[in-house]
Order: sequence, then C-alpha cells, then structure tokens
Amino acid sequence: MRIVTQQDFGGPAVLSVVEAPVPRPLPTEVLVRVRAVGLNPLEARLRAGESPMLGRPPFVLGWDVSGVVEQALTWRFRPGDEVFGMSLFPRAAEAYAEYVAVPALHLARKPASLSHVEAAALPVVGLTAWQGLVDLAQVAAGDRVLIHAGGGGVGHVAIQIAKSAGAHVITTVGADKREFVEALGADEVIDYRCGDFAESLRDVDIVLDTVGAGIAERSLRVLRRGGHLITATAEDDAAVIAHAEAAGVRFSGIAVDPDPVALRGLVDLAERGALRVHVEETFPLERAADAHRALDHGHRRGKLVLTV
Repeated sequence: MRIVTQQDFGGPAVLSVVEAPVPRPLPTEVLVRVRAVGLNPLEARLRAGESPMLGRPPFVLGWDVSGVVEQALTWRFRPGDEVFGMSLFPRAAEAYAEYVAVPALHLARKPASLSHVEAAALPVVGLTAWQGLVDLAQVAAGDRVLIHAGGGGVGHVAIQIAKSAGAHVITTVGADKREFVEALGADEVIDYRCGDFAESLRDVDIVLDTVGAGIAERSLRVLRRGGHLITATAEDDAAVIAHAEAAGVRFSGIAVDPDPVALRGLVDLAERGALRVHVEETFPLERAADAHRALDHGHRRGKLVLTV
C-alpha cells in the first residue's frame, strides 16, 4: 500500500509517498480501506518538529479517517461497513495511508448524509467541539456561547452543536467569513480585525477557545460570574487558571480523545440535518505536500482533506 511518511522535520517537502506493508489488525480492531483523511493544524506542527508528541521521524501522520471495513476482528463491524473516526489519538494512528488498523471503539458507522470526504473532516474537530460544549459545559437552550474562530475546523462545527442545543451563538471571524458563519447559525458575528470582543461583550455563559495567543485570558472579561471558559490552547496556563478562579469563572482545559458516545452524537446531528461539514479543498494522497502547504497558510474555512 501507499503511505505518506517523512524522514526529517521540516516544511511540506519532507513528506513523501512510499510503499509499505498493509497493517494487520489486532483483536478488537478492524482494517479500514481508507477513502479520505482529514487534515488538522497539529499535523503541520508535528511535521515541522514543533511538537515532540510523536518523537523523531520517521513517522506517518494523521488521525481522521473515513473508509470501508476490509477485515473485522470484532463483532462491532463487518467487512463492507462504511465507517469513520479518530484513531488512537494522541498516539500515532498512521492515517496518511491506503489502509489503517483501527480499534473498533474509535469508529462509528458513517452517516449516509455525509460523503467519505465530509466524514473524514469531522472527527477531531467534531469531538473537540462536542467534548468542550456538551460534555464539559453542558450547553443548554438560552446559553450565550462565544466561539472563537467560528470559520475554522473546530469553530464551524461548534457553532452548529451550540445552535442544536438552542444556544445564542456569538463568534469571532474575519469579515470574509461573516456570511459563512451566519449560514451555519451564528447569531452575532464580531470581526476580530476591526473590534475587540473583550470590549463589546458581557454576560457570556460559555467561551470555547481553540485559538491561543492570549485569547483565553481576554475571554475571562466577557464571562459572567459562574460562566465557563473552555480552552484547548491554555489548559496548563497557571496564570489563566488563577485569574479564572479569582473571577469566579469555571475553567476547563480540553485535549480531545477518542469517544464513541460523542462520535455517535455527531452522527445523530448529521442524520437530523443539524450538522454539515465544510471541506474547503481536497488533495489526492500523492499531493500530501501540497495539502500541507495549504495547511501552513492557515485561515481556512472548515477543513482540508486527502482523498485515497
């Protein structure tokens, strides 16, 4: 089979397509014939050596997959089932490949309403948004929810999850994404290039931050006492945690993990027509380096996906 691997840290050019043996699934796992692979910003940082999570190369990136079960060493799936999910995170799942062995509990049946490309784009961002808003914050009807970077991967799914719960959704984006996030259901849109959200907002119940760059600290100013700050970027920031406690605000750091219950919750939203996944661009597996060049550029609408 073909895989995308790298021998050194560096720019997108370090990615190369090579031949490798097809993996053998272990008991409780399935072998998936990959149809599409979702890309995430973390993978660009790992490729460049900005994170030690996978150690030194060689390694194969990728966690988000959608495809067809070829072999099943579990009762949960059968050959021919269409599945999707996020495998093994934060350990290497080696999803940039034509085949991948995945624990059955890390997968769900692909909803018919989503193509393989759309399904592959969903798991990491969808699980991050779900675990933050539903599991941690228990978002409910009438909540005022601020979602930073609502036009991005996590953000555009988070808007829809919050709206499905009946929340009033506020989001920060550039002006070029206003219509995009409004179509997803955002009730208020703040252009972060022209205004300071921390000056214009008050009495927010929940903030979801996946941006970093001091956003978590500034978000404390807009939360009501008893509100909830959820961040994927400052989860270990002692200063932010202390300031949240002093302000009477709940603080939760989030690092996404495989979650079959949340994955089925996302499937339910998709099947009810309450969730759609935006894929800005697709690339064939052999153009993984080009896909990473686009990933490095940032400021995407939704997600980028490799097709296999």
